[in-house]
Amino acid sequence: MNLFSLKQDFLQYIEIEKGRSALTVRNYDHYLDRFLEFIKVESPTEITETMMREYRVYLNRHPARAAKKGQAVETLDKRTQNYHLIALRAFLKYMRRQGVKSYDPERIELAKTGERELDLISEKELQNLMSAPDTKTIIGLRDKAILEMFFSTGLRVSELCSLDRDADLKTGEISVRGKGGKIRVVFVSGAALSAVKDYLKGRVDIDEAMFIDHSPRAQARMVKEESIRLTPRSVERIVQKYAELAGIAKKCTPHIIRHSFATDLLYNGADLRTVQMMLGHASIATTQIYTNVTNKFLRDQFEKFHNKKNK
Repeated sequence: MNLFSLKQDFLQYIEIEKGRSALTVRNYDHYLDRFLEFIKVESPTEITETMMREYRVYLNRHPARAAKKGQAVETLDKRTQNYHLIALRAFLKYMRRQGVKSYDPERIELAKTGERELDLISEKELQNLMSAPDTKTIIGLRDKAILEMFFSTGLRVSELCSLDRDADLKTGEISVRGKGGKIRVVFVSGAALSAVKDYLKGRVDIDEAMFIDHSPRAQARMVKEESIRLTPRSVERIVQKYAELAGIAKKCTPHIIRHSFATDLLYNGADLRTVQMMLGHASIATTQIYTNVTNKFLRDQFEKFHNKKNK
């Protein structure tokens, strides 16, 4: 079998046997396509050490996005390079298990990355963000509900977009399906519950999605009985729109609000294991990134309040 047909088998394997999400499968497909287009061979046995080394150089120099005129070209960061290599290593391991001879996956070392830093917004910026939507309109009601839900629950953008309007909001708890198909319970604050109820009260459609597109283009899709559920990209644009209205200069995404949710819990005394469960992290090592932020917060509090008479 050639590499292209093996790739298709591998993608089906991670989707069915490994239960990977559609997004993960799509990303792996993209990463592997980039590799196969670079090496320009079809047989698994033709992959060489030289090809692999040249591919690493290619990734390191590859533009992250098209640069505007006069701007320096930004290349793929080390983490993104590693995502490519992780997908490639998994593909090579799959071929080995199938008895297909190819490049040894154990020879692929991931690029060293610096300590990850969180992008955060201040408490004041968060307050300005939450109050930015104009709740006199149905779009403003929707966007207010979206922002409140993000900060109340710490949902990923894909998880929020998958919510249906028939979710039981009376208990203040919602079950969501996260990464790897794992179910977890998230807790909805009074402010978020109120915002969602106000929004749903103003809806006149029958779409099952909790959050939908209200643009004129969506009306045409409704006539064709197509779903007008918001996509993750649409929600990202909504968040950035209100960040700009709130005067937040830095890039603001749903994931940054998720960070705010996590750090707010830790600042107020929650332990790391609790935050891990609420965020839906498979490993507590992923959650530990937040300790760097809270340690700095505690240091600031110590210097501000401890033993002031001797200063």
